[in-house]
Amino acid sequence: MNTNPIQGQGTSPQAWKASRRLAAVADIDGAELVPVGSRAVIISPHPDDEILGCGGLLQWLAREHRQVLLISVTDGSASHPTSSYWTPERLSIARPLESADALKRLGLPLNQMQWVHGGFPDTGVASRESELVAFLSTYLQPSDVVFTTWREDGHSDHEAVGRASLAATQARGARVHEIPVWAWHWASPEDPRIPWDRARKLPLDKWAQARKRHAIQAFASQLYSDPDTGHEPVLSAVTVERLQQPFEVVFL
Repeated sequence: MNTNPIQGQGTSPQAWKASRRLAAVADIDGAELVPVGSRAVIISPHPDDEILGCGGLLQWLAREHRQVLLISVTDGSASHPTSSYWTPERLSIARPLESADALKRLGLPLNQMQWVHGGFPDTGVASRESELVAFLSTYLQPSDVVFTTWREDGHSDHEAVGRASLAATQARGARVHEIPVWAWHWASPEDPRIPWDRARKLPLDKWAQARKRHAIQAFASQLYSDPDTGHEPVLSAVTVERLQQPFEVVFL
């Protein structure tokens, strides 16, 4: 998408619950997404995208003792550009720590997974996209199943990471699935821009939903108003509610 559509409160959770297109999306289970013998690679633009988009999937991977590689492309240090409290220096420390806490809440001990920090510039990934393709390629194996943000998600970093992940997986012969995160904000319930034909739903039971909700609460820097500027949270209550459905959507 050429413009930034992430403004206002976006499409309501109630509207999505009434969506005919979303209701018609077929289910898929974890074993079909990540076959036995495959490693799951979660490529996250910012610390929190892996939980928002894949918190249920990550729980399944932990429960099944599957091999997991998490790649955090940026440190999320540009989320509060005018704040003297949430400075880039403070965020570069806080946001990865929040992710680590969230992963533990999902049942993913850090000593049982590989976690790579890319160090790419938050909000500037597109300017180094070819470098990111090469970086990702060094970590991927042909048997991997990659999960990343949708290349038309409406956030420049999400889209650049999606494109780079697709290019890297094609180069390495791996499989890639895309996860919408911000699309739930700007899209309409029957939106033809959503690739409904590629969409599948990974169902989450009430315990998986509760654990994901608990994990999302680890991201204090994103969930509360800025104590310096008074700006609204990056992740509003409505945004969080939209991402806490009884399923996660994957584009195959």
